[in-house]
Amino acid sequence: MTEEQFEKLRYPIGKFAPPDKYSKDSFLHCIKEIKNFPAKLSEQVTHLTEEQLQTPYRPDGWTIRQVVHHCADSHMNGLIRFKVTLTEDKPTIKPYRENLVAELADTKVLTIEPSLLILKGVHERWVALLESLNENHLQMKYIHPEYNKEFSLNEAGALYAWHGNHHLAHITTLKKNKNWL
Repeated sequence: MTEEQFEKLRYPIGKFAPPDKYSKDSFLHCIKEIKNFPAKLSEQVTHLTEEQLQTPYRPDGWTIRQVVHHCADSHMNGLIRFKVTLTEDKPTIKPYRENLVAELADTKVLTIEPSLLILKGVHERWVALLESLNENHLQMKYIHPEYNKEFSLNEAGALYAWHGNHHLAHITTLKKNKNWL
């Protein structure tokens, strides 16, 4: 496998690139993506066999099961990051070691149903929160110490909309390559 092919499997929709300019319309699009993600993910994974769920989406990558559980872990953190940012003055958020979390028993062997339920509930709450935000809220920032970077809630919304689609594409690309459609 060439480096280019490997990168395409790793980033099937490309790496996250923040838009040059944020707008109300771009944020509404992010809300729509975040709102629709749990249903799109469920549609792609609920019919898969145990063997298929244990298939990595790329060489040395996570299994589909791990990807589903990772999305629940990540998006729970995302909601909390928004809430902390809205209630504190430019907080430093707590990163976590997703590669190590993906190796824990609940991520490696548990059925995907609990994470699909978590995503449904977290996204319902997250969307309600996102829809309540005004322009001033969207300019509020948190500090991500791992990247030594400030993220506005506007950028964080775009990042999490991309994140769901990024992992959804891991699954749909694998299914297409394996002819599981």
